[in-house]
Amino acid sequence: MLINEKGIIIPRVENHDGLLEYASAEVLKRLPQSEIPVRFVITHTSNQGYLCELGILSEIDDSLSCHRSSIFDYKKRSFENVEKFNAVLLIPTGIGAEIGGHSGDGGPVARLLASICDNLITHPNVVNAADINELPENALYVEGSVLSRLLMGTIGLQKVRSNRIILVIDKHHDEFFHEAAINSVSAARAAFGIDCPVVVKMSDRVLMRSLFSGSGRAAGRIEYLECLCEVLEKHRSQYDAIALSSLIEVPSNLHQDYYRNDIEDMVNPWGGVEAMLTHTISLLFDIPSAHSPMMESKEILDLDVGVVDPRKSAEVVSTTYLHCILKGLHKSPRIINNPLVDIHSGLLTVTDISCLVIPDGCIGLPTLAALEQGIPVIAVKENRNLMRNKLEELPFSPGKLFVVDNYLEAVGVMNTLKAGIAVESVRRPLAHTTVYEVEESQDSKTIFKTSDSDFTE
Repeated sequence: MLINEKGIIIPRVENHDGLLEYASAEVLKRLPQSEIPVRFVITHTSNQGYLCELGILSEIDDSLSCHRSSIFDYKKRSFENVEKFNAVLLIPTGIGAEIGGHSGDGGPVARLLASICDNLITHPNVVNAADINELPENALYVEGSVLSRLLMGTIGLQKVRSNRIILVIDKHHDEFFHEAAINSVSAARAAFGIDCPVVVKMSDRVLMRSLFSGSGRAAGRIEYLECLCEVLEKHRSQYDAIALSSLIEVPSNLHQDYYRNDIEDMVNPWGGVEAMLTHTISLLFDIPSAHSPMMESKEILDLDVGVVDPRKSAEVVSTTYLHCILKGLHKSPRIINNPLVDIHSGLLTVTDISCLVIPDGCIGLPTLAALEQGIPVIAVKENRNLMRNKLEELPFSPGKLFVVDNYLEAVGVMNTLKAGIAVESVRRPLAHTTVYEVEESQDSKTIFKTSDSDFTE
């Protein structure tokens, strides 16, 4: 089984109308049936069309009894449940986001946004910081594809008291790193109280290679995924969540270059291929999953990188990077299929989502789903990234897109939405109230008149 990245260009649709359905149809007709998309993003919109980048799963082992839903499956919500205010915080992995693009440096944003929510739904890239994960108590830690499927309306989330976590460790030539991973699990069991009934050391490697896409996003290539899937199927009854620790091949110079203070805008090379892996595993098994990269060698572990950018510093003081995912998976919610027909009162579905907060310019399935579902989107300009799209051009309904300067302003918009206050009413100048006068013309057409212009129907 193989996961790799593919770029395609699809023609632009007028006014971007029905973009989710259109993009889905255009992508799927360009792929053979043997290839399954596991990630989708529009990296650039121009007059010529949409530059799309996809993570593709192929060479699928048919003997595996895995879930085979499409990431493009969509179910429209029929109403919004306003009993609670639940926000989704998304900072896509591998796009070089100024905030949240390195090592858990989106954590303070998550804590800030969670302070005004009943529930904050976010994903590992935001809060994972090697041995640190300051996930707020009212936050739900879900893998990125699960977050997308939630907004697409095809799954629900059920809170849990705790999960049984399986840890799968990649084959490594140096036993030191196996022992360090086991010690990390033991520490989490003893000091945090996680339940980890199974640790599996792989006899074969899943080959993960970090690469960069045409847009500059971190992506990659994954081979021999069937080795991991076979392990997960064998132990299926023993776990509720999947922690993965495996090697990622990168050019040797990237370790040193990434932490150099004179290369500030370098994209984290590991995150993209990690996301490709966990998107696939969560899609196939409908189980919460998260990944931590395994150190390649003691020489890499002992690199003297000096004092580094604070956003990257959590990584240089850790050996296994495991504790963040163990803490996140501890209470990661259960994935429930067919949520719109499930009457369980504790189920969180797309009907419960109050808003989506994203870096400006990001168009992927979450943004397109929010557009179709009528979920307000708050786009943050200060969180600069590689995506080159103008969200203002999408056909959002009035009052459904807010482009703000920073996350502090985003909190203000969230509070106005929560209070049911029109955002423009707390800004100045306040526009005059629009008044339409209806008159009948001689040809029996209805004319709508305002002080500025006439509209004829």
